[in-house]
Amino acid sequence: MTVFICPLCQTSFQQKDNTQICTNNHHFDIAKEGYLNLLPVNAKNSKNPGDNKEMMNARRRFLNSEGYLPLAQKLIELINNLFAEKKQAHILDLGCGEGYYTNQLSNNVPENFIISALDISKVAIRYAAKRNKKINFCVASAYDVPLPNNSLDCLLRIYAPSLDAELQRLIKTKGYLVTVTPAPRHLFQLREKIYDEVHEHPQENDSPAGFSKINQINLAYILSISEAQQLQDLINMTPFAWKFNQSAMEKLLAEKHWNIECDFNIEVYQKK
Repeated sequence: MTVFICPLCQTSFQQKDNTQICTNNHHFDIAKEGYLNLLPVNAKNSKNPGDNKEMMNARRRFLNSEGYLPLAQKLIELINNLFAEKKQAHILDLGCGEGYYTNQLSNNVPENFIISALDISKVAIRYAAKRNKKINFCVASAYDVPLPNNSLDCLLRIYAPSLDAELQRLIKTKGYLVTVTPAPRHLFQLREKIYDEVHEHPQENDSPAGFSKINQINLAYILSISEAQQLQDLINMTPFAWKFNQSAMEKLLAEKHWNIECDFNIEVYQKK
């Protein structure tokens, strides 16, 4: 039985062969990779919503190079500390992309924890589901999550959009929301190549409605890059890709070695 519910009528599923069937007889096939596509056709803004294939492949290559491994390790440490006294917890990675952080988390928390993840990109979820069969993956919108009310002990949101009302609906009372956003100096050396005046990101964020901030961690380190492909992947997985013209890119690549600041805000909120 899947943890997800029907996106059309919000009732539970029962599996028959390779299909999930809800109480009201809505059918959703299980993909060969093991995920469910629970994004209704009328909820799509385009034929293939989410990041384009080029951006997704760049992000996949960069994350697999372990450039952001310190962030994954810090999140694992934080979540294990939050649930040190619990034998079981249900954690959702909202906007999981290709599942890099989800996979890291799944492999480093107790076996009986339930890890679920969703993204609006079918291509990304297909890749994520191939990476780790223990995780519950689905294609869905972060604004309309196919999970029951008060079903999550923790929701992880890394650079993903969300609605306060949906966070309140999903997370249990006293449950946790863990967010990652860029801190002031994040990728500063790339931004100064693009903008005449670089504006720093906020040092912190306001608490979502219905939540209290209980912890804030700044994670900062220097990413040393010596391969042009890794640098190009880092650029192409961000909106910076649209800002670099050919001349600026050639000038940057001519430097041969790059030291780039990674600067993350990790904020922990608890539902009131």
